[in-house]
Amino acid sequence: MALLEVKGLTTRVSGFTILDNLDFAVDEHELRVLLGPNGAGKTTLISLITGQYKPTSGRIVFDGRDITGRAPDEIFLAGISRKFQVPNMYETLSVYDNVMVSLQSARRVFRYMLKRVTREDDDRIWEILEFVELADRAGEPADTLSHGERQWLELAMLIASRPKLLLLDEPTTGMTEQGKQKTAQLIQRIARSHTVLLVEHDMHIVRQLAKKVTVLHQGQVLAEGSLDEVVDNETVRAVYLGKGHA
Repeated sequence: MALLEVKGLTTRVSGFTILDNLDFAVDEHELRVLLGPNGAGKTTLISLITGQYKPTSGRIVFDGRDITGRAPDEIFLAGISRKFQVPNMYETLSVYDNVMVSLQSARRVFRYMLKRVTREDDDRIWEILEFVELADRAGEPADTLSHGERQWLELAMLIASRPKLLLLDEPTTGMTEQGKQKTAQLIQRIARSHTVLLVEHDMHIVRQLAKKVTVLHQGQVLAEGSLDEVVDNETVRAVYLGKGHA
């Protein structure tokens, strides 16, 4: 059953068509990987889903509700959380407090006002920090973390908000190979209980994670299927893989 449906989505900016009558869907409990060369429309699609941009035409339906053009806060509260390419967090707050703010924001608590933490919330925060292996950094400011640790903290923050759909935009960018592998393992574990839409360029990571892949090209779906089916597609090879994108 589709949790997310994009129907006839078109976006034009300054005369340029970025998405062109795009139809796309992600099933509940699915880990879908979105591939495509730079400029294919991947990040634009995610930004439309999360309300950062508004489409020229078309509809976005999430969990049976039309969310087209809704504000980002409304979409967050509806159950969609996005991880940006650059980690997005409260730099001067501790690692623990960043997770706490995310947890409370999902309950419509004003996100800049830290409320008293219940025992249940405290247990959940520590469980999440253990999950991403940051429990030993809980009391430190977020701006003291390494690049990889900041990415893992943001994953912890996303999990804390209990989303129905996680949108992960190139979460392994700038990481060492060891960091990429740890991130892939975390995403794999997260996907056991969440629906995930992942944008990723590292084909080693894609091969490790992907059960179903959608390839975008010039704002349209070029191919869809298992990774092997997509890689063997002659059109995909010609316009994407054949140009040296990985």
